[in-house]
Amino acid sequence: MQVNNGLHGGRTVVSTHNGVRVVSTGGHGGYVQRAYVTRGGRSYYSRTYYYHGGYRTGVFVGYRYGGYNYYGYYHPFWFHPGFYGWAYNPWAAPVYWGWGWGGAPWYGFYGGYFAPYPVYPSAAFWLTDYLISANLQAAYAAQAEANAAAAGDAANNAPASDDQVASNGQGGAAPSGPVALSPEVKQAIADEVKAQLAAAQTQAAAQGGGAAAAPAAASDQAPPPALDPAQRIFIVASELDVVADGQECALTQGDVITRLTDTPDGDQKVSVSVSSAKKGDCASGKTVLVAVDDLQEMHNHFAEQLDAGMKDMAAKQGTGGMPKAPDTGTTASDVPPPAPDKSASQALADQDKAADQAVSDAKAEASSGGGSQ
Repeated sequence: MQVNNGLHGGRTVVSTHNGVRVVSTGGHGGYVQRAYVTRGGRSYYSRTYYYHGGYRTGVFVGYRYGGYNYYGYYHPFWFHPGFYGWAYNPWAAPVYWGWGWGGAPWYGFYGGYFAPYPVYPSAAFWLTDYLISANLQAAYAAQAEANAAAAGDAANNAPASDDQVASNGQGGAAPSGPVALSPEVKQAIADEVKAQLAAAQTQAAAQGGGAAAAPAAASDQAPPPALDPAQRIFIVASELDVVADGQECALTQGDVITRLTDTPDGDQKVSVSVSSAKKGDCASGKTVLVAVDDLQEMHNHFAEQLDAGMKDMAAKQGTGGMPKAPDTGTTASDVPPPAPDKSASQALADQDKAADQAVSDAKAEASSGGGSQ
């Protein structure tokens, strides 16, 4: 069991036992992953996510690379190829879109970091703002929960930071400082959106023709998508603690990093550059090491959010000035989604209790001098 207490107050606990992977995040949720089915020599895994009483499921395909296991998001459905083409290509005229974020606390708080495009020449740019805003909303909510947990800890008497006060709603909206998502970074994200749309269009066409859209057979020579040389840009999906210039710093959801190296080191980490980061996180331009597993989860989160953004756009096409799409039909994946694992909530709760006990035991041992030998 690995327990990571983040610099911003969050906690992540990861364990694997008898092939079951349990990842809990701060006592309010997480996921349980189990073996699911084998198709065409590929192993697929089910994930049940649990968050504040709600369940959702997903399918992930296994990769075996360099002696380590990685798990890639597998699309639960595909839009018909025409919709991907409509989303990829420029619209006939730029579209102004009112998101309605004006009064949202998260938007005020991150106003110095993120601003939507004034107009959208194509769906790829609309989806870029959808993805960034979704991550910032999640980051704001996660920090608020971490602050609430810290406030309830009688042992924590330290004064709250500016970020903590703002995300708790105690001080109104706080500026993000001088950092901001540059046009170049947003363009890199939009380019990645377009690349994934093009790949999805190809896979959707294969799926429609009855061909399997699964990746190639797993082997030690087939790296996970996070190490694809064609993909360099990643949006951070959850809090990570890294080291820059010998000092520990945090990356939080909505920060943007660029992978610099393709081959993992002995600790299964690769070098990345911080392309854009919020106030209080690692400074932009710093080079840090990030685990391939964390990069893969960022890739998974990006792909899942892109599916969600496409569904939202399909529902809104033809309204609010957005042009009408030619075809918004979908085809179910060849690997059907699993039913929720209703034991996930208990597994996550048990793991959090075990982590609490492990941390308590470690502190007791350290205070008694048992860890000094």
